[in-house]
Amino acid sequence: MIKIESIIESIHANRVRITDHADEEAHNEGLSFEEIFASVSTGEIIEQYLDDRPYPSCLILGKNLKHEPIHSVWAYNPITQASVLITVYRPDPNKWIDWRVRRKS
Repeated sequence: MIKIESIIESIHANRVRITDHADEEAHNEGLSFEEIFASVSTGEIIEQYLDDRPYPSCLILGKNLKHEPIHSVWAYNPITQASVLITVYRPDPNKWIDWRVRRKS
């Protein structure tokens, strides 16, 4: 199980890799990496994907300084204590209940 504290620590230690996909999505959503990283610091893990490879990953709900919700997906390597930002987006209110629970189709 991934702990958000581990991801926060890797951000503070500058042990983060950003995928090309996350970089593109951040740009498309108008999100800076500073606000994405800050959203993790005050965020919570709302889903865990423990079977993901090569490392388990999780979905974090955080908010920017304007209190707008941000979802970011992170993988964590416990051996190197490094994190990978896989993707980031502004959640669609039609797909989420209280930004935490997926609406059923």
